[in-house]
Amino acid sequence: MATKPPLIQVLPPLILGGAGFSHQLTSNPNPLRTREVLKRAFELGLRAIDTSAYYEPSEELIGAALAHREMATYKRHEYFLMTKVGRISATKSDYSPAWIRHSVHRSLQRLRTTYLDVVFCHDIEFVSEENVLEAIGVLLEMVAVGKIRYVGISGYPIGLLARVARRARQLYGRPIDVIQTWAQLTLQNNRLEREGLQLFKDAGVQCVCSSSPLASGLLRDEGVPVGTLGDWHPAPEGLRQAARQASQYVKSLGESLARLSLRYAIRRAQYSSTTEFSVATIIGGTSLTEVDENIATALQVLRREEGIWQWNSKGDSELGETGSNEQLEEDALISNGVKLIMGEWRNYSFVQEPEPQTGGLFVPTKL
Repeated sequence: MATKPPLIQVLPPLILGGAGFSHQLTSNPNPLRTREVLKRAFELGLRAIDTSAYYEPSEELIGAALAHREMATYKRHEYFLMTKVGRISATKSDYSPAWIRHSVHRSLQRLRTTYLDVVFCHDIEFVSEENVLEAIGVLLEMVAVGKIRYVGISGYPIGLLARVARRARQLYGRPIDVIQTWAQLTLQNNRLEREGLQLFKDAGVQCVCSSSPLASGLLRDEGVPVGTLGDWHPAPEGLRQAARQASQYVKSLGESLARLSLRYAIRRAQYSSTTEFSVATIIGGTSLTEVDENIATALQVLRREEGIWQWNSKGDSELGETGSNEQLEEDALISNGVKLIMGEWRNYSFVQEPEPQTGGLFVPTKL
């Protein structure tokens, strides 16, 4: 088996999230729309997809789309597939070794591939740390036989993610490859940048995936998405009202809260990235219009070279392909206005950090 490069050398700065093809975020996940979205995303240079077995029926839809004749020009080694194990439903997780192995093999079948680039332990806050550490060991065994290339953990509580990463490094003699957390590098909550990245570096982690740059749909004109499973979003009404006010304010200035928020998140991720440490942003895309708009927005911050997405070497102050200095200055002013409107809801956290070893459900709190 050929030696694989460190993940930091191959993880792109922009990744398409697969949760948009699930019942959680849409009322009608279907094969045709999924194929249209993936085809358009690939045409525009996105070659990495993040999904989960929990995002029913995302894996099946993505696998069918990638196997369709319209996508035949894209070979497997030309794109990244990332999925997750452990989370089964809103109220159930299974981190037993038997289930982890079953879940990986099922994902391979659903995604119609012989290997997975990254597999995350999903929402580790809902089980004990010991369960997560055991599951990481199972995934590392599957790395050794070529079913998986890289191993990560995902969840919301930054302290828990950092602690598990430290313990995994001590237990297995190597750092985990990547950590994914959500809605904490946004205009509403930037705790990932303020605290999390250094904690992850201290645990030896070189790659971070920051998902939900719009705080799972909170930071957009339409408000939180409601799919087949109903309104699952953890934002309380006060925060939702603040987001609506922020949207109206941004709209009055001729801009979109979603575009502003996405540029902010990608810029901060880029600013935090170096040759030794990278922060990728996972963006949404449930329709051709959304994919086109999100990628056009990303191009105001990032660059593409020969079709490959690249971080800018000068970080926060460098412009993307279609960016401008005027836009940088305007974004800073409008963003400050949004933060003022957020008021007490600025840096509000959806969950409270758990006590070590306990796992379980959490109570919303302000950080």
